[in-house]
Amino acid sequence: MDILHLIDQLEAAINNGWHIPLTSDVIVNEEELLRIVDEMRSRIPQEVQQAKRLLQEKERVLAQAREERERIVALAGEEAARLTEESEITKSAMVRANTILERAKREAEAIRKGADDYVVEVLGNLQRELEQILRTVNNGIMAIQQGVTRSPDDADSTPDSKRQ
Repeated sequence: MDILHLIDQLEAAINNGWHIPLTSDVIVNEEELLRIVDEMRSRIPQEVQQAKRLLQEKERVLAQAREERERIVALAGEEAARLTEESEITKSAMVRANTILERAKREAEAIRKGADDYVVEVLGNLQRELEQILRTVNNGIMAIQQGVTRSPDDADSTPDSKRQ
C-alpha cells in the first residue's frame, strides 16, 4: 500500500463520514482515521529510505563514471606515450590523446549531470507527495478538531437530523 493509496483512503473516510446539516462539519470514524494516519507514519520513512537509495545509486554511478574516466585517461596516456616514440606521428598522437581525454571528460560530466537531474526529479516528486500528504493530514486534523470543539448547541440536537 503506497502513500497515495492511503491518502485516498483518508479522503474516502472523510467523504463517507456523517455530514452535519447546515455546516461543513463531518463526523468520522476516529479509529479508521487513526489507523490510516499510523499507516502513513510507517510509510513515509520507507519513502525517505527510497530517496536515500536513489542518492546512493547516484553516488555509485558517479564513482563508475570517475573510474571509467580514469581508465580512459590512463589508456590515452599509454597511447600517447607509445605514439610519441614514433617521431613521424607524434603530433597525431597528441591530438588523438587530447581528443580521447576531452571525450572522457564530456562523458563523465554527462553521466554526472544525468544522475543529478534524475535525483533532483525523484526528490522533487517525493517532496510534492509529502507536501500533499501533510496538507491532507492537516485538513483531516482540522476537520476532526472543528467537529470536536463544536458545542452541542451549534447543531440540531436530534440524532436523526445529524445523519442527513
